[in-house]
Amino acid sequence: MLKNPITLLIVLIFLYPVVKGVIFKVNYENLKSDLKNMEKTISFLLCFPIWVNVRDIINKFMNTVITKLPYNMTYYIDKYSKLYSIIVFLISIFLIYKFQMLIYNIINKIIFNPIIISLKDKEGYRKSWVNRLIAMIISIPKGVFYALLITSTIHVLSYFYQEDKFQDYVQSSKLYNDINEKTLEPVINSKFLGKIPNTIKNSFKVEVKYDEPNLTKEKGGKPNTLVYYNGVTLKDGIKSNDAIDEFSVNLTKGHTSDKAKAKVIYNFIGTNIDYDYEKADKIYTNNFKIESGAIPTYDTKKGICFDFSCLFVAMCRANNLKVRLVTGEGYNGVNWVSHSWNEVYIKEEDKWINIDTTFYKGGNYFNSKKFDLDHRGENIIGEW
Repeated sequence: MLKNPITLLIVLIFLYPVVKGVIFKVNYENLKSDLKNMEKTISFLLCFPIWVNVRDIINKFMNTVITKLPYNMTYYIDKYSKLYSIIVFLISIFLIYKFQMLIYNIINKIIFNPIIISLKDKEGYRKSWVNRLIAMIISIPKGVFYALLITSTIHVLSYFYQEDKFQDYVQSSKLYNDINEKTLEPVINSKFLGKIPNTIKNSFKVEVKYDEPNLTKEKGGKPNTLVYYNGVTLKDGIKSNDAIDEFSVNLTKGHTSDKAKAKVIYNFIGTNIDYDYEKADKIYTNNFKIESGAIPTYDTKKGICFDFSCLFVAMCRANNLKVRLVTGEGYNGVNWVSHSWNEVYIKEEDKWINIDTTFYKGGNYFNSKKFDLDHRGENIIGEW
């Protein structure tokens, strides 16, 4: 476990204040202030998990308050909704912190302060092992805080530093992923701190059309159907051309493994294709006049989730990579919306991996362990 440098770093950061406390011990004169500092650290650490669990109650309460406000106030709340959300979040965290400290102050007066006073003349307290034990216990919350701080730093770095070896260390560190999944992700993917709301909208529409009654029918007398995704069939959506094929082959030159080729294609699309918010709004209102699919996305360098996924399919096929197009739902920080992504087969590992080029700017979504946190309802609509 400790062979992984990410895991080793987190463990060492956690142990630093604990070992320091054991070595230097605590003085009686500083015991009260050390206890207070420990309580402050615990309160700060608990603020975010508590907020995650009570945010729905806070939202309902605030929505009730808003409905009773004059129109001119609700107008500005709606207009500056992001700022309003941040203010509510900060006030909530502040009140949660203060409420915890109030409880600790009451406990201190009733229990801990009398114990500390009684220790002053106790021979046992002056013994080295007792003093060191108290110092260690007081230092543990600080160690947890430091561990969370370094985990948060690594989490942010993983968004921007895409070097393969670093990403492999991050993905293979069980300790990092456990801390990340249980403490950081619920906050990061929340309504107020989510990064992905600026990445996707509910912009994926599926429409089933039946052939005319006098045309070919399936066995059993049922009419044939055509499924349209954002106004185009899947066949037209993934259609490629010579320009895409030639570029895709040249892009992966020098890379021999399926994984390396898929990663290069993922990086190209994520870096060079912009999310088209205007198109997303039009698709949401069933306006399919803007072309969808691999070719228009490659030409215009912009599109929405279905376009990103279609272009990934086209570029993988040009490199003889087995690829799938998947539909389902993606979490945008507020709610679950219709979404599409890809799976690619890695021959050397004999497995399919998840890839979401649309989410590229929101972090690492190439075979990421956090993929299932904001993707659900997987439905494979095509495999090539």
